[in-house]
Amino acid sequence: MTTDRVTRVSYFLLRVVAGLLFFQAGALILFGWFGGMPGAASPPPMLSQVGIGGTLELVGGAAIMLGLFTRPVAFVLSGEMAVAYWQFHAPKGLWPIVNQGQPAVLFCFLFLYMAGRGGGDWSLDALLRRKRARARPVTPDR
Repeated sequence: MTTDRVTRVSYFLLRVVAGLLFFQAGALILFGWFGGMPGAASPPPMLSQVGIGGTLELVGGAAIMLGLFTRPVAFVLSGEMAVAYWQFHAPKGLWPIVNQGQPAVLFCFLFLYMAGRGGGDWSLDALLRRKRARARPVTPDR
């Protein structure tokens, strides 16, 4: 297997697994799946900060898994994780190892990387790009 192919496969797996983890977090918050939020008897109000975050994680995680609108979705999710870190973790101590903010920091920079790289070759973004290129009529040069 060539280095290029290994890179494409590993990025595909990274994108799908990161999206799945985020989708699960959103499902936990919004629907109580996987045991639900600790200490929460019911889902949060949809327009609360937790409800909006859960929606971003559920919908954004699914989009990242599929590689659909990867750049803008990953940029928004990166921002969500930056807010999560500075609002909820940093007040407990600056260093992520002290304030248990390692996942927030890791997801923030992982999604920032995805925002720059895009969905990759094996994504719905790439499929739609190829489909548009085939549908574009060929015009003669003038």
